[in-house]
Amino acid sequence: MADKFLPAIFHFIIATISATGYLGVALLMAIESGCIPLPSEVIMPFAGYLVYIHQPTLTGPLSLVWVAVAGAIGCNLGSIVAYWIGAVGGRPFINRYGRFVLLNQRDLDHAERFFARHGFLAVFIGRLLPVVRTFIALPAGIARMSQVRFHLYTFLGSLPWCYLLAYIGMRLGRAWDTDPRFKAIYHRFQLAIEVAIVAAIVWFIWTHWKNRTRVAETPAPLER
Repeated sequence: MADKFLPAIFHFIIATISATGYLGVALLMAIESGCIPLPSEVIMPFAGYLVYIHQPTLTGPLSLVWVAVAGAIGCNLGSIVAYWIGAVGGRPFINRYGRFVLLNQRDLDHAERFFARHGFLAVFIGRLLPVVRTFIALPAGIARMSQVRFHLYTFLGSLPWCYLLAYIGMRLGRAWDTDPRFKAIYHRFQLAIEVAIVAAIVWFIWTHWKNRTRVAETPAPLER
């Protein structure tokens, strides 16, 4: 399973970025920030790897700094959708339709508590945290946070996160080519690594799908 599933995901990400350059990085990161589970922890390291190998793209060879900037811009683009879903539809809309993108109510509850605890700075801090970063735009929209401040904090919080992940991908690519010990360690534990990744993805989808089914089966409250 792993030898088919993972390469398909990796090929999709690499092909998208290779074909469209910075635009592809921005689009893929926009998907994540639009509350669709395509993790930046996969997208940005592959972008960093393409920086290392000097992969030619639509915009020419990629730069580490501009890859990070493109990722941060993508976070802003995707967050526009999530922000306005929260601002216009509010919590009732999210409770009703969030299950269609496997939005777990516990994830939203966690994001709302995080936003309530830290205020507007939650947007900046939350962009540096897994899971929270994907859904933090929803409570910001519900609270009708200033859009200028929202997008500023989103960009400033997303930029170091995107840069760090891309840098890790670039360094791993360099280690793969220059350090035979790295290849030996990877091949030794390759199956365990792939099984762990697949198990994590399956667990995420399964737990969120159960939540989707549970919400769908819960009867709507009676109107007075």
